[in-house]
Amino acid sequence: MDIGVRRIALLLEYDGARYHGFQYQSNVNSIQNELETAIVKLTNENIRIKAAGRTDAGVHATGQVVCFDTTSNHEASIFVQGLNHYLPEDIVIKDAKDVHLHFDPRRSAISRKYIYRVLNTKTPSPLLRRLVHQVKRKLDLNAMKDAAKSLEGTIDCKPFSGPLGSRKSTIRTIYNCNIETHGDIVALVIESNGFLHQQVRRTMGALIEVGLGNMTITEFQSLSQLGEARWVIPAKGLSLVNVKYSEDIFNSNIRTEEHNVQEVGNLI
Repeated sequence: MDIGVRRIALLLEYDGARYHGFQYQSNVNSIQNELETAIVKLTNENIRIKAAGRTDAGVHATGQVVCFDTTSNHEASIFVQGLNHYLPEDIVIKDAKDVHLHFDPRRSAISRKYIYRVLNTKTPSPLLRRLVHQVKRKLDLNAMKDAAKSLEGTIDCKPFSGPLGSRKSTIRTIYNCNIETHGDIVALVIESNGFLHQQVRRTMGALIEVGLGNMTITEFQSLSQLGEARWVIPAKGLSLVNVKYSEDIFNSNIRTEEHNVQEVGNLI
């Protein structure tokens, strides 16, 4: 039976360690290429997917959202089972839903939430080496929390950005910016209506300098207004954990302080 074109939204989790980012690139591994290849195998349709966030090389996700159009009559649950059958073990479809044809995972998003995890121990962890950035010296968590909180609001995020390309505006609204802990894990949990290139990694890099006593909170605040955050810490500690929409597509938009703490330990 011909059901016409429909749009399917997928909720993804992936380990980005062996990929050159989400977006398709010729001659290198990408999350997009793996997913589109799996869709061809399941539906026999050559399509292009759209994503909520084009995560960089080495960045992980537990809450990436993508969508694609299809004429397949598979139930949404079949897309979960079928695509997971064809995908490599470091990419998993967690859920699939039919959505309106006007839904765009990037443009329809109200906010995105990222977590950057640091392992604050003297010795490394073999099990966590691909998921966290290690800082051996003890961090001053209270100073880091105060500095992080100072970023909340509508601000110019340019000092925390990498190369901007053709972007015209660097103004973003940061809804929440917190330092959370889970055992030896110290994490930046940040939610905003949008992010600039390398913004979270540069922000956490500057916060680590505050935590180590190399920068005062006043200097951090001046940096956020006038300077340039030059500390670009490794991508491996960064994860996209949630994308929020006006309609709660995957029943994942409601978050509390307790949920934040649980999210910090999700990859542990």
